[in-house]
Amino acid sequence: MATMTDVARSAGVSVATVSHVLNGTRPVLPHTRQAVLDAVEELGYTPNGPARSLVTSRTRSIGLAVSAISNPYFTEILQGVEAGALEHGYGLLVADPHDDPEHERKAVRLLHERRVDGMIVAPSAAPGALVDHLRRHAVPTVFLDRVLDSPADGGPDFDQVSAESAEPTARLVTHLAGLGHRRIGLVAGRPGLSTTRERIAGYRRGLATAGLPYDERLLTDGDSESAGAERATAALLSLRTRPTALVTANNAMTFGALRALRGAGLSVPHDIALCCFDDFAWADLFQPRLTAVAQPSREIGAHAVRLLLDRLAEPGRPARRIRLPCTFVHRTSCGCPETPEVG
Repeated sequence: MATMTDVARSAGVSVATVSHVLNGTRPVLPHTRQAVLDAVEELGYTPNGPARSLVTSRTRSIGLAVSAISNPYFTEILQGVEAGALEHGYGLLVADPHDDPEHERKAVRLLHERRVDGMIVAPSAAPGALVDHLRRHAVPTVFLDRVLDSPADGGPDFDQVSAESAEPTARLVTHLAGLGHRRIGLVAGRPGLSTTRERIAGYRRGLATAGLPYDERLLTDGDSESAGAERATAALLSLRTRPTALVTANNAMTFGALRALRGAGLSVPHDIALCCFDDFAWADLFQPRLTAVAQPSREIGAHAVRLLLDRLAEPGRPARRIRLPCTFVHRTSCGCPETPEVG
């Protein structure tokens, strides 16, 4: 199979010039452009298998498939993607897969049929059909937020960008333990998601660091959404010895947990302490103000665009995985005095 280097050698130009011709990223002299296109035709080189017409013309569009777009976290990711795309002259087509594997496959297929140049996707908990489609059609794709780890689920084949999850969750747990809590519950996310696995691992790591035993009864499934977290929190509160502190594993579940605590007549942090993964714009307007882990959501979106543009410019480059650090935002729902700090 011909490579971009083969095209450059045949046309007598640099690989960078080939990239500019194929991607439209910089003006190229007409005779040079024609030499590149002739070499592309002669060698049968295509940067994107299912869209051979993009050799001479791209749609300058990116497909974005993320669930729960109304969630402030994903809204900010969308803003980061959109800003990065517009900066480089790309439009954005958005689809919501609703965290359902079948809906996900259909949404991505629809974006593909619209001939987007590449895709940015937050995969579901069962992304097998999605990965098969992307591989089969050689669609340039970046996965964000939820990472794929094994060769079976596509981990090594795709560029990926996400925030750290385990260490920040461990920090929330050790912070609560440092305040004297010995029974710390976790309202975890949807099973199968990498973010869920990593935050559970961080929870257990934090317990071990604090010298606290792991009690499986204090770990419950909130299904990554508000209603599920409300049910999960109610179950934790029904234990004979209920937790004295809670960690919620995303912002939607924080809302559900707060409803369950209010329904039980419990006051935060006087009756039970609360820390949450995911900060959001109005978290410091709650009473008490929410101690949280803030993810670099806009930066995740911007990095995803850069990875995708690099992939479009050089399809054969090795896949890259970027992990971005989170920020611990110290407020008062954990039971600390009103001396907020960020660090």
